[in-house]
Amino acid sequence: MQGFLNLNKPAGLTSHDCVARVRRLVRLKRVGHGGTLDPAATGVLPIALGKATRLLQFLQSDKAYQATIRLGVRTTTDDLEGEVIATKSATTLTLESVLPLLQQFKGKIQQVPPIYSAIQVKGKRLYELARAGETVEVPVRTVEIYHIEVLDWRSGEFPEIDVAIACGTGTYIRAIARDLGESLNTGGVLASLIRTQSSGFNLADSLTLDELETQLQEGTFQPIPPVAALEHLAAVTLLAEAAYRWCLGQRIPWHGTLPDTSTKAIRVHDEDGTFLGIGQVIPSEIGQLLIPQMVFEQTGVPQKGN
Repeated sequence: MQGFLNLNKPAGLTSHDCVARVRRLVRLKRVGHGGTLDPAATGVLPIALGKATRLLQFLQSDKAYQATIRLGVRTTTDDLEGEVIATKSATTLTLESVLPLLQQFKGKIQQVPPIYSAIQVKGKRLYELARAGETVEVPVRTVEIYHIEVLDWRSGEFPEIDVAIACGTGTYIRAIARDLGESLNTGGVLASLIRTQSSGFNLADSLTLDELETQLQEGTFQPIPPVAALEHLAAVTLLAEAAYRWCLGQRIPWHGTLPDTSTKAIRVHDEDGTFLGIGQVIPSEIGQLLIPQMVFEQTGVPQKGN
């Protein structure tokens, strides 16, 4: 069983909990996930099975969410899971007054991740340091927000705004909720979060843990083939002898043309279309070379005359 599972993560489980559940269900030791979701969040959690765990680093990095931001509240975790540290009535806020400030998050922005997050500082997770009462300086990071769309607005003492957000890797939606609240001088927290897309997988095509268990019992579960998750990568096909040598770790002369090949991973296939692994084209004194980054599948010794 080698490939990917598009899991619809339930609320209340950590990403690690989901990996453990899947590991027991599919009876595999090698199971990993592609992008942490907070316990309270739901939605797409890409899961790699077997050798596909080695391919997680090559998946698409873009993500999309549907989030509800509650204004007028501050918590220790920037969501409703934490302790409330301040409230402020925000009845005077209107969607028209919030919209201009919401748009400031579009594009490349500087973001301070929440104190309670999985980022490592000095070898420890930030949430571990926060729970121990240690005060640390959270490193600022550059993230990119591609799109923000307002889906709904509910006024009141603590108004809520529903938004759809498409963003790059490393973005914390909790931090957007917190910073929007700070800009409005009311405070803000993330009230709910659904990840609708991650690493090329969509919520509409995802499976719940119960659905996975049912399919496994009925013998109908089929992992998503690695190639289906790597279609965003350029692909090359090697003839039998070159494919065999490449799988042995050898560098193959490359005369083709690919855009920006020196910085991009490339899918490598044999003549039969079998996915062999991930390569990279690099310059050398004798010309361009296709080198292996990760060999996923070995190919047989070519027959004489091939």
